[in-house]
Amino acid sequence: MSRIFDALADAAGVPSAPGWLTGDRAITFAEMDRLSDRVAAGLLRRGIRHGDRIGVLGPTTPEWLVVYFAAAKIGAVVVGLSVRYRENELAHMLGDSGARLVVTVPAHDGVDFVALLERLRDRLPHLDTVVSFGDRSYDELSAEAGPPGEAKVAVAPDDPVMIIYTSGTTGTPKGAVLTHRGQLAAARAQARHMRLGEHDVLPVAVPLNHVSGITCCVLTALVARARAVLLPAFDPREVAGLFTRPGLTLWVGVPTMHTLLLNRPELESVDTSAVRLVVTGGANAEPALLDRLTTRFPNATVMNLYGLSETSGAVLMTAWDDDFETTVATVGHPLPDVEIRVAGPAGTDLPAGETGELLVRSPSLMAGYHGRPRETAETLAGGWLRTGDMACVTGNGAVRLRGRAKEMFVQGGFNVYPVEVENVLAAHPDVVLAAGIGVPDPVLGEIGRYYVVLAPGATTTAEELTAFCAGKIADYKVPKEIVVRDSLPLTPAGKIQKSRLLNEGGDRRR
Repeated sequence: MSRIFDALADAAGVPSAPGWLTGDRAITFAEMDRLSDRVAAGLLRRGIRHGDRIGVLGPTTPEWLVVYFAAAKIGAVVVGLSVRYRENELAHMLGDSGARLVVTVPAHDGVDFVALLERLRDRLPHLDTVVSFGDRSYDELSAEAGPPGEAKVAVAPDDPVMIIYTSGTTGTPKGAVLTHRGQLAAARAQARHMRLGEHDVLPVAVPLNHVSGITCCVLTALVARARAVLLPAFDPREVAGLFTRPGLTLWVGVPTMHTLLLNRPELESVDTSAVRLVVTGGANAEPALLDRLTTRFPNATVMNLYGLSETSGAVLMTAWDDDFETTVATVGHPLPDVEIRVAGPAGTDLPAGETGELLVRSPSLMAGYHGRPRETAETLAGGWLRTGDMACVTGNGAVRLRGRAKEMFVQGGFNVYPVEVENVLAAHPDVVLAAGIGVPDPVLGEIGRYYVVLAPGATTTAEELTAFCAGKIADYKVPKEIVVRDSLPLTPAGKIQKSRLLNEGGDRRR
């Protein structure tokens, strides 16, 4: 059972089980199976065939998932798109993937996506059709029809099912091609580690065009028969309100989401005792944040999760019995069927404690980058994924991240990994977010510039933050520049977008 729609059909064998909740509406696995059958047949009527790419643009809704499962049933490939994307990003991703059809939300947050896509048609020669959720074009796509029988038979486990464009924190996004087998391998490994089951209820507030949403939440819940509460977007006030409902047992998010949620006053009066597991992924767990999570969710185990678009989902997670220090310092151990290595510049394996590039081998690895054979060969050398993350392995086999290889800078001959300094800054009670980059310096070659967002009403100065860091880290790691900002640019997956910080100018310092 290594095809996405097989996993859905298996779950649909329990007709009354509510697979997804959205608002006051419950959608069973069986209903999702029937709805996606109809849309699959509609796609075939539109001329979509095995291997064709379909863009899906919209918030986290059941309709998004209907199209995803429908495409899987005929061997088509979903190109995940975010409602936060605009003209240049959409033109690049749809053009690069060669998408023939786009299913889009009509409008979102003041943007008319139907009109936007029409403006892009001259730049997208492959694009034949734009279908809009909620109007006649989507009604026609989902009209009553028979199941796509022969098309399903032709789908193989190693066929592509989705193209997810890397978030572009360091450059132009590339399309990671994920397979049926790969996404299910990641979902099953994570579900097993999390001890997920039919009794669990998981809010999904992360985007479906990213592995955090589609694999780490939706598919992981599917293979375990858990219920997923779909939220169109992350709203910390709305999420805080969810905990007033009985039955929520898990909470999954990236550190930025956790921070914003914990800052909501509504959460203070909510009973969170039923939550048994909190997962934080996408970046290192800062000590101050981890401390707040363990305090606010007193009966929950807090776990780190590490994964990439290129791994289809999670490949490392901390253990159930890890103590606070281990959870802060590491992103955990390999999940089932995952192998890791830490390699030096020459590609040779390094012993425990030494820092090199983290390499991963797993059944969940992407097939490659769409249309980029050279980058694929470089990244998947010898069957091992070069993650681009610098790491070391501790004495007990856990992985400690040191930062992105491309984010490291050399200051006066010393290697500096910004994540280490970011963790120190984030421990300051007035700091909400922190992000560091290396910038040119005529004397030291490069120096660290750190951007911080302060808590509302805080008046802490850059000088005070610099003094806070001194004595906690080596003097060459202490920030040379600190920029206080009202906000930081985020990728659609909620990570701080350092590429934009590198390109910005005219910052306000204080």
